[in-house]
Amino acid sequence: MLLGFGNSVAAHDDHHHHEWRRWWGDERREEFRDGPCEVKIESKRGEYKREVKCKDGIGARWRGEWKEEFRDGRCRVKQEAKRDEFKEEVKCDD
Repeated sequence: MLLGFGNSVAAHDDHHHHEWRRWWGDERREEFRDGPCEVKIESKRGEYKREVKCKDGIGARWRGEWKEEFRDGRCRVKQEAKRDEFKEEVKCDD
């Protein structure tokens, strides 16, 4: 039972993570709170940036400090995590 619950949570997170791809072709800027964290999103055709800041790391959905760069299809993705901050930048080839 517990295993099934974990899979549904992972599926929800995966859907939520890719949800922004439906609209990020438009120029857009948003700032909002997600629990105790401040979120800033900027997008324009072929680019997407997201920055999440959580004071003292409270409410952060990531763990540890790391940097990662990879390709996702025709897009280059850069992610950087610190204790209290997460940044993601996506640039796609036209």
